[in-house]
Amino acid sequence: MNEAAEVVPGLRQDLAVLMKVRLNTFVLVTTLFGFLLASKGGTMQWVQLINTLIGTAAAAFGSAAFNQLMEVDLDARMRRTANRPLPSRRMDPLVAFGIGWLLSAVGIIHLAVKVNVHTAYLAAGTIAIYVFIYTPLKRFSSTNTLIGAIPGAIPPMIGWVGAGGNLDWQAWFLFALLFLWQLPHFIAISWLCREEYESAGYQMWSNGDVSGRKSGILAAIFSIVLGVVSLIPWALGFSNILWAIIGPILGVVMAVLAMKFRNEGDRPSARRLFFSTLIYLPIALAVLLISWKN
Repeated sequence: MNEAAEVVPGLRQDLAVLMKVRLNTFVLVTTLFGFLLASKGGTMQWVQLINTLIGTAAAAFGSAAFNQLMEVDLDARMRRTANRPLPSRRMDPLVAFGIGWLLSAVGIIHLAVKVNVHTAYLAAGTIAIYVFIYTPLKRFSSTNTLIGAIPGAIPPMIGWVGAGGNLDWQAWFLFALLFLWQLPHFIAISWLCREEYESAGYQMWSNGDVSGRKSGILAAIFSIVLGVVSLIPWALGFSNILWAIIGPILGVVMAVLAMKFRNEGDRPSARRLFFSTLIYLPIALAVLLISWKN
């Protein structure tokens, strides 16, 4: 008998999966990044930072629970998600619904009371787009990738506003950076998982793209745009020349790997593109933090 097949995740593991704790670590990192940039050159408000992260985390965890509630039938059709607590029926949907509501409400209220109303508005907007627009759109239109990148790009703005920043050019640049970065990242993922997505009924850009040409071209276009947009901070005077050099180079490297994937159309080239997006983010955030000027 296969003992590994008998292992059933415990409640702690199921809650972590329901709230997508590992994925939402990215949300907290980018929120922290926005807060640090807005605080650069001034006094670090540690209590404000902690409250911003607590509220953002609760809102993100709650929206993840709602997302899985709405996709139980689709998750059950894919091997990599079939063992989640809802499709495997280890968790009652009403319990998941209660967790989603509680965490979302706590997150928004905490931000409004302990940080400021602007962070609460941004968190509420993130939940609304993620749950009520992006999640159902995945069944009907491949443009869901564009819509899904919006809530993923708002967290650094929450951090920025949480530290007292305004929704100015600097905040919108952070949004654009995260928005554009996500597109080649998710294109690579969706192509690698395209067969499961297609069989489950998700509408993705990668559907039917066996050769990878369409996905590679899209990833290259978004990477080039990312490189061009990277020049905005230097042009407007809120970063130094270091970012003006490294930022565009990082975008060009991703574009080159995207075109190699377009030409080769195999899993190794898609994985190289995917890993390049993972490497891009920490390097970009570190260089921006060093070169940022408020």
